[in-house]
Amino acid sequence: MPLFAELHRLGPVCPLAPGSSPYGFVINGYDAAQEALKDTRFHRLLTADPDPQDAVLRRLGGSMMFRNEPDHLRMRKVFQAVLTPRRLTGFEPIVEALTAELLDDLAKAGANRQVVEFTDFAYRLPITVIATFLGIPRSDVDWFKDRTQRIDEYLDLGGKEPAKLAAANQAANELNDYYARMISDRRLRPRDDLVGSLVHALDSGTSGIDEQELIDNLLVLVNASFVTTMNLLTNGLELLLADPALIEDLRDDPELAASYVEEVLRHQSSVQLISRKASTEIELAGQTIPEGSLVLILPGAANRDPAKHPDADTFDPHRDDLQHLSFGAGPFFCVGAALARMEGRAAFGQLFGRFPGLQLAGPAERSPSLLLRGHRSMPIRLG
Repeated sequence: MPLFAELHRLGPVCPLAPGSSPYGFVINGYDAAQEALKDTRFHRLLTADPDPQDAVLRRLGGSMMFRNEPDHLRMRKVFQAVLTPRRLTGFEPIVEALTAELLDDLAKAGANRQVVEFTDFAYRLPITVIATFLGIPRSDVDWFKDRTQRIDEYLDLGGKEPAKLAAANQAANELNDYYARMISDRRLRPRDDLVGSLVHALDSGTSGIDEQELIDNLLVLVNASFVTTMNLLTNGLELLLADPALIEDLRDDPELAASYVEEVLRHQSSVQLISRKASTEIELAGQTIPEGSLVLILPGAANRDPAKHPDADTFDPHRDDLQHLSFGAGPFFCVGAALARMEGRAAFGQLFGRFPGLQLAGPAERSPSLLLRGHRSMPIRLG
């Protein structure tokens, strides 16, 4: 990608001209980005206001995604206690079964070479998985898409206009009320799902979080869990359709789906921009970043750093090193990474076996978002 190549030419940490941007530095080198993501002196900053009036800022700001230590770790421990490796491993057959069911639906919609939208499947898989995991009724999953989009549009660069803020505030309030009702229902009718486990931990008095913090974290968990996976699936399909030999390899050996998922994440990071604020003066890759400076970390550029990955712009799931920063790094590593990988493996492991003649039926249309890299339209024929 020419922009990434130019950034790498300028160095792993690029200072910006004073006054040209709210940000003082762009961090694009792999090692520098990894170090910055791990360094808790780089603070998360959703808003400078410690007590914002806007609902979207209050709800997002109350979650571990936008909190610094020690609050981040306090909240994260609660979710790690219920998102155990054993629980996730036991959920994998359910993800495989849900994938097969949704591919059945795709087959019905695409019968007789009808054009269908792959983005519909790419949305339905992760939202159905997280809904099943949490105990959200299947009938409610379509309700989430519009509300999540309104919040994502506000978070995007250039999204802070009044109309988008108002829409995001309304969405945050509606989601807040939904999860509050869900928590009340689990108290009346306990269930062995993730929300039931979290409510049990909350009411035991040992969780270390309060009910509003649980709601805020559920809001962010659901929003983040399906938008990024949806992008993983559409980005991956576009890359694979450009190289039929890779599809043939995958069809012959579905176990390759694991490495394919990692290379899609490296080559086309779903999240392209991460902002941080230096809480003190920090030395990074030969640059002095003054206290209070805003920095922009670019995982997509870091994943294409030729100093880390030779021939970095080439999509090659057979490369020796598939490491990437698409889930972050260090203490803020994405809590849902294992589930996203599971969904990607299931989708790519089954898709081409079911539809060996799958092809694009028209141009794929990229999302206009600068924050999230994915598609808003991908028409396909199943063969």
